[in-house]
Parts: sequence; C-alpha cells; structure tokens
Amino acid sequence: MNAGRDLPSQTDADATHTAEFLRVKGMAERGVAQAQHTLGFMYVNGQGVARNLELAVAWYRMAASNGMAQAQYNLGVMYQKGQGVEQDFGQAVHWYERAATQGYAPAQYNLGWLYAKGHGVANDVGQALHWFSQAADQGEPGAQHNLGMMFETGKGVAQDQEAALAWYRRAAGQGYARSQYNLGLRYDSGQGVARDPAQALAWLRKAADGRHAPAQFNLGLRYDKGQDVARDGAQAILWYGRAAEQGHASSQFNLALIYEVGHSGGNGVARDESLALHWYRRAAEQGHAGAQDSLGMRHEHGQGVAQDATQAAGWYRRAAEQGLPAAQYHLGQLHDAGNGVPQDAAQAADWYRKAAEQGHLRAQFDLGLRYEGGIGVTRDSSQALAWYRRAASQDYAPAQYMVGLLIDRLDAGAQSEAADWFHKAADQQHALAQFELGLRYDCGKGVEQDVEAAHFWYLCAARQGHARAQFNLGVMIAAGQGVQRDLVEAYAWLQRAGGAGVAQASRYLTRIAAAMEPHMIEQAQKLL
Repeated sequence: MNAGRDLPSQTDADATHTAEFLRVKGMAERGVAQAQHTLGFMYVNGQGVARNLELAVAWYRMAASNGMAQAQYNLGVMYQKGQGVEQDFGQAVHWYERAATQGYAPAQYNLGWLYAKGHGVANDVGQALHWFSQAADQGEPGAQHNLGMMFETGKGVAQDQEAALAWYRRAAGQGYARSQYNLGLRYDSGQGVARDPAQALAWLRKAADGRHAPAQFNLGLRYDKGQDVARDGAQAILWYGRAAEQGHASSQFNLALIYEVGHSGGNGVARDESLALHWYRRAAEQGHAGAQDSLGMRHEHGQGVAQDATQAAGWYRRAAEQGLPAAQYHLGQLHDAGNGVPQDAAQAADWYRKAAEQGHLRAQFDLGLRYEGGIGVTRDSSQALAWYRRAASQDYAPAQYMVGLLIDRLDAGAQSEAADWFHKAADQQHALAQFELGLRYDCGKGVEQDVEAAHFWYLCAARQGHARAQFNLGVMIAAGQGVQRDLVEAYAWLQRAGGAGVAQASRYLTRIAAAMEPHMIEQAQKLL
C-alpha cells in the first residue's frame, strides 16, 4: 500500500525572497491564517529565510489552530515524519482528522494510510477504506490506487477485480505511476483483461517515464531478454540504469550482470569489469544476496579486486544468512578448504545441507560424498544415497553414477536399477559410467550380456581417456569380440592403456606384436 503524501509543492514567483518573507511574516504576526501557513512553508523550504523546521511547525500550528485545513494537514505531515518535532503518529492522526473532516483530500488519504498501517491508531481496514474512498472520490490518485489494491486483495472489502481495475484506471489516467505499472502487469498476464503485450508495454513505459523504479526495471528486463520487444542491450542499460540510480537493487544487479559479460542485443554493450564491480557493490551494500555472492566470488578468485578469501567469506556469509543457496554452498567450500575461515568439516557440511535442502544440485552431491565418507558428519550410506538421488533427479551425471555405485554395493538384488542409473550417466558422456556399463554388458550383470554393447560403451569411455576402458577395448578388438578383429587398432588402444599405467597392457602388447608384421606395428603407432 502506498505511503502518505509529502508536503505539497508551492511556487514562489517573487524573486525578492527576503522582502516577500518580511511581508508574509508581518501578516502572520497579525493573525492572518493563510500568511501563517505560508510562513511555515517558507521555513520548511528555506524560501527567503534560513530553513528552520521548528519554526515551521510553530507557524503551521498557529494556522492549524485557526482551522486552516492545509495547515492542519502539513502539521500532521511534520508529526508523521518527525520534522521539527519528535515523531508522533498520534498527533499526526489528530491533525489529519481535523483536516480530513473539512474534506481536505490529501489529509483523508494520509489518514487512511495510518489506519491501514495501525500507526498512531488501532489498525482498522474499515476506517482506511472510508478515508481512502473519501479522498478517491475527490480525485486523489494515491487513494484511488490504494482502493484498487484493497479490492484486488479483498482487504477490508469483498474482493472485486473489476472494481480494482476501475480504480487503477482512474489513478493511472491522472499519471499515477504505481497504477500505471499495475495496469501494465495486468495486461502482461491477462489478469482481469485480455492479454495485450502492446498495452502492457505502453502502461509500463508511462510508469517508467514517471520514474517508477519497478516499471523501469521491468522495461530493462524486457529489452535485456527480448520479451515483446526487440532485444537491445543499450535500452536494457538505459532502463536498468534509471532504476539503479534510484537505488533499485535488482536493477543494479542486472546492470552488473550485463557489464560482466557484455550484451549482443541491438547496438550491443561491451564488457566492462569496473562497471560490473561498481554495480555489484552498490546492490550488495543494499543487501541484494545475489550481488553479495557475486562479490564473494570476485574476492575469492581475485576477479577485478585483490584476491582476499576473508573478504569473500564475509560477502558469502551475508548472502548465505539471507538463505541464498549458492552462497551457502560457496561458504561451505571455504570451510571445507580452510580458505579465509577456519577449516571446519562440520561447518562445511552444515552449509552444504542448508543449500542442499533448497535444491542446490552441487550441495546435494557434495553432501552425499560427505555422508559416504564420514567427512564432517557420521558416515551413513543411506543418507549418502538419499542425497545422491536428489542430485541425480536433476540429471546430474556424477550423482547418477554414484547412485548406481551405492545401489550396487548396498543391494545385490537391485542390479538392474544400478544399470539404469549407469545408463543415465553414460548417456551424458560420463566416462566412469560408460566404463561401468561396458563391464556390465561384458559379463551380463544387471543387463543381458551383449558384447557389442560392451564394445560400444568401452569405446565411448576409451575415447575420453579412461585407461581401463582402453585396455578392455584393446583386448576385445584383438580377440574379435563384439567387433571385427583388428590387431592394428587393438595394439593402438593397448599402447594408450599402457601409457596411462595399466600394467597388464604390456603383456598383451607383447603377445599381439608377435602376431603382427613390422608395417602393422608402424601403422598402429601412427594411430596414437
């Protein structure tokens, strides 16, 4: 719900401020309420006199006591904000009520807001609705917007999306940016209206032109991603930048992301490490967890800043304590390694668990490793398997491989399931799983024996440098098992396996070489 209004603006057309001040002061001292109010306004703004909020309150009070509604309202604002007096919501309510009962719309609006928030008065949505309605009927756009919100959410009134839309339209038609933004979102999602991307964009642009930071962010995001507009990095930077300068943390973060990698859309945006760091820092200092995590990574790896693991840990911790899984995982890694923080396997496991419980894939996998190895936690194979399964369900090949291994080890009757998990990992080019699958097809463990399939999976793993797969592949090709016999190719694979440290390879090489012509060995050497 939108907060109360600030003091209204007042134009001073008189260039001789000091003389005008003296003229108004003389009238105010003679008891003219309008002059007393104007004098208070001059003290608030330092217009023709040094700014003095205490004297402003004094003159507003005189005019307010004389029954002037605008002065009563402005005195309420001073109490609400604690300007020139100690903040006192009760006094704010008192003076707003006096102005509101005279029909002064800004006071009705602010009074409604205080009732809605329960500031200086018991929370009362009925009273909030009453005063917002009074102000809205007089054309007060903030009150119209708040009525729209109440009808939208059913707070204090029966939920009514059509009424909400009508109030948003009335406020938006007066240029009220928050309502324009809400209309844009409704046209974007089709909530209460037919979805219309062009109308959504038009209302969002109006709100953005009215300096509404969320609308500016939304426009920036659209140009960034190419949603309903042509993708354009320069336009994204423009709108993110306008919101960022108003302190919109998500815009600051997105600016940093663009400057970190550049943007190819439209005119494009070049990478700029210094600007990326600047905006990450601005967002991080406002508490943006993603920016804090990014700053942590920069300090950890010395990217654009001096490498400093202690600084990294500080930024990770700030983000981790907000519940950001990536930062929790990164902080766990630092505790694991004793980098910037004391080495503490139990602390590492705790942070991994926090991240893992939120679905962080690598944290789930690493927690599985810790339960399997008893690192920072009590060794527990069933817990290890549970965490591996959670990571595996996200198609993480190393976890799928580990699920297969643990099932193989823990449940001899579940070999078929183990083979299924190896297959999932092998299909993602996981070399260890490909080798394991080759072994199973070779001997018929959990699958029907199939030497051609064994040859295929050994070949897949061998091409990725798996030494045992290279050895088994060489033996199969030399024997013509699952593939046509080819001593040249067999010799080449066995040479690779021997070079990678498989001791048995030399014995097989000697045996094969005895059956080969010299030119065949030369051919095999060329394949290496």
